Amino acid sequence: MYYVYILKCLDNKTYIGSTNDLKDRIKRHQSGYIPATRLRLPIKLFSYFAFSNEKTARNFEQYLKSGSGRAFLKKHNLV
Repeated sequence: MYYVYILKCLDNKTYIGSTNDLKDRIKRHQSGYIPATRLRLPIKLFSYFAFSNEKTARNFEQYLKSGSGRAFLKKHNLV
């Protein structure tokens, strides 16, 4: 499975990413190994979406990072 996930960071902003091993990726974020969230700890997993193939997950991640995707997340109370 491939996952697109949303983290809530210390600064109350979100981080959107994707991975094929969600548990390991969250551990890496929490341990400070991911530069994008290292200075924004602690983080909390807010939501995730599972996909059967990587391309669909990557496309959805890019969509969520776009203006339309951010509006979608806000409309559905996902951020």
